[in-house]
Order: sequence, then structure tokens, then C-alpha cells
Amino acid sequence: MISTELSWLVVPAVLWVLVVLSVVTWALLAAKLVQYGRGRRADKRFQTAFWQAQDLAAGEQVVDAHGGPMAAIARAGFGVVSGRDIAPMNRDLAHRIDRGERLERALKQQVERERRGLEGGLAVLASFGSTAPFIGLFGTVWGIMEALVGIGETGATGLEAVAGPVGHALIATGLGIAVAVPAVLIYNFLVRRMKAGVHRMNDFAQDFYALCQQSGFGMREATVRSETSAADHAPVGQSTPTG
Repeated sequence: MISTELSWLVVPAVLWVLVVLSVVTWALLAAKLVQYGRGRRADKRFQTAFWQAQDLAAGEQVVDAHGGPMAAIARAGFGVVSGRDIAPMNRDLAHRIDRGERLERALKQQVERERRGLEGGLAVLASFGSTAPFIGLFGTVWGIMEALVGIGETGATGLEAVAGPVGHALIATGLGIAVAVPAVLIYNFLVRRMKAGVHRMNDFAQDFYALCQQSGFGMREATVRSETSAADHAPVGQSTPTG
């Protein structure tokens, strides 16, 4: 038999839980839209400035001046290109690893880190979408059992004695569905946005890898260009110092 001490608490508690889940769902949608929007705008600004750079050295300066997922990917790549990814104590051993392979691995790892950042909160939405109907159904079942127990104790069998409590209990199921449907739709929408962002990051990582491959996976070419440009612009009669 249902405990009368809990009967007055269970169904309202279920309804309040579903209300909280609904609020969290819409709050996550707003937060993720802000996150995706900021990242997209930062990536556009960074790409515009990065691809206008004259060489890798200038591109690295652009990376230092920008934020966003793509800038973080390029920063990880420049760490390998410049050799900063090698710890001083392991420098001899690490130099035996092909720099191109290190660069490819660093770019993939950074893309994966950025993807995990974009995925934050999506598992919560998936959980809400799958569990909210069952939470509501639990409230409905409990309310119906409570109504049946009350009917058994009072002996009332009329429609008025049954319809009121059962109809009140069905509110929990309806609210559970009302929470689950938006949660699933929002989850699918955000997953599509996340996958599109990951595709853009992968495309940029591949372009960055190809750019570094042209320079032999090093900053040597950029340094030579800078020194040549400085020599061309040096005043007549003044030589560019060499080291």
C-alpha cells in the first residue's frame, strides 16, 4: 500500500523536477548558441588575418594576436614547427621523430580538444530527452495508484471519483513529453552545429599542414625571407649584419 506520508509529495516533486529540466534545457541552448557564435566569429577574424600573412613568421604573430578554436589549432602547430613542443631534457631523443608526424599528431589532438569543448552539455540534453518521459510516467503511475487507493478506502466508484485524480496524474506524463521533445530537437540541432564546426577545423588543420609541408616543417624558409627582405630594404652602403 502507498504511504500516505509520501503521496502528497511525489507527484508535485516530479512536476518540479520536470520544470527544472526544461529550464536547464533552454539555458543550455542559449549558452551553446553563444559559445558557437563567439567561436565562429573568432575563427572568421583569425582566418582573414592569417591567410593574408606574408609568411609563417607573420602568421605566427597573427596567431598570438587572436583567439578561438582555429587560432588554438594553429598555435599548437607552430609549437611543433618552431620546435617548442620538445622538452629541453628530451631534445636529442625527440629530434629523431619526424617533425611532420609530430605536427600531424599535434593538430589532431588540438582538434579533438576543441571538439570536446563544443560537445560540452550535449550529453546532458541527450539524457534529458531520454529520461524526461519516464520521469513523467513515474509521476502518473504514482498518482493513479494513489487515486485507486483512495477509491478503495472511500468505496466511491463514480466517474467523478476516478476522473479527477487520474486526470491530475496524467499532467506529469504530458509535462515529461513537453520536456523531452524540445530536448531531443535542441540536441540534434546542436550536434549538427558542432559537427559543422569540427569539419571547418579539420579543413583548416589540413591546410595548415600543407602550408608547413611546403616550408619543410620548419621556420627556416620564413627566416630566410625576412633576412632577404631586410637586405633589399637596407640603405645603400650599409650591409645587413650576418651571424
